[in-house]
Amino acid sequence: MTPFTIINARILTLDGPSEPRRGDALRDLGIIEHGWIGVADGVISGVGEGDPPSSEEAIFDSGGRLVMPTFIDCHTHACWAGNRLDDFEQSQEGATYLEILDGGGGIMSTVRDVRDASETTLTEHLMGLLSAMSSLGTGAVEVKSGYGLTTEDELKMLRAIHTASQQTDQIIVGTFLGAHAMDHTQDDFVNEMILSTLPAVVSEFPGITCDAYCEQGAWSVEDVRRLLEMAAGLGCPLRVHADQFHSLGMTPLAIEMGAVSVDHLEATTQEDLRTLATSDTIGVALPASGFSLDDRYAPMRTFIDLGGAPAIATNCNPGSAPSPSMPFTVALACRKISMTPAEAITAATHNAACVLGLQGRTGSIVKGHRADLQVIDCDDERVLGYAFAMPGPLLVVCAGEVVQYTSDTPLPEA
Repeated sequence: MTPFTIINARILTLDGPSEPRRGDALRDLGIIEHGWIGVADGVISGVGEGDPPSSEEAIFDSGGRLVMPTFIDCHTHACWAGNRLDDFEQSQEGATYLEILDGGGGIMSTVRDVRDASETTLTEHLMGLLSAMSSLGTGAVEVKSGYGLTTEDELKMLRAIHTASQQTDQIIVGTFLGAHAMDHTQDDFVNEMILSTLPAVVSEFPGITCDAYCEQGAWSVEDVRRLLEMAAGLGCPLRVHADQFHSLGMTPLAIEMGAVSVDHLEATTQEDLRTLATSDTIGVALPASGFSLDDRYAPMRTFIDLGGAPAIATNCNPGSAPSPSMPFTVALACRKISMTPAEAITAATHNAACVLGLQGRTGSIVKGHRADLQVIDCDDERVLGYAFAMPGPLLVVCAGEVVQYTSDTPLPEA
């Protein structure tokens, strides 16, 4: 697209410290009450108050509407095949998530579907979800493996994720989650995943982040420790799913091992929450899981008040969070985990970028950053926490390219 300038906008720049934000910095959105943003060659060429310098660039008049960075969905399982409608029906009849998992459903039912699917099928399904995400204002998405649970099938998933990343203007970040469910049909499964699958993944995808799901019926603390020690030795950043249903001691271990984030936190103890809040590790809340499963939510108000750095994400997956919507996640964060709209916006943009190591590229409207922008049909950012199940943004731009447009206002002509 040719260079263009957005004018007459209320801009949330999110300009500020590059590190994950805490305390007062969480609520500082870097607001320009009435300003402009220049876009050229896929990046932000300028941003300022008032009217832009005179230029011959095409103009998009936002009409006083809100312009902010696109969302960054830093925790998803958006690469899958099949569906979990049988599991959903069982849950409606009273079965718990762990009971369904123990009965061979849940994650393992998706594993079977993924193993049967081709790489092309996985890519096509993922592209459909990524399109839905972009229409809702998401410009960067983390996508985990973890539904293959063999070397061949984990690599198939990661290749599908990589292929999708080449077919969209969004930023797509793949994560290795071989330590997801326990596949009891495989002999010596844990050792196979640590000693064979992990090295094979790192050989093909050097520097990939390694994640693990530590929970009763899934991976134990000791097995996760072994996996993460091996992954760290291979140069992988570390993340963990911890304390979703039970506090098993994984959170303090993850902090000790230098994990970038600990995600879920619904069952985290006060002591572990305090330790996390005073560490460099980001706490990622996934409120759509509580909404979908059991109305249990991470105690993020306490975490923030203790000085913690929060991020939020959809956890988009076929079982516990079948939603691609970051706007809904922001609304849930305000209603269910007591975040203010400003805190939730920062957690869904800059802090989420920090989880993925993208804070120097996206998550804020700063000259030289990617032009990842959304125009929302309101003039007050608190609407993002207040309203839910609303239409998506009027305009979504990823790397300077329009990926969503639903306004009557003419687009700048190419």
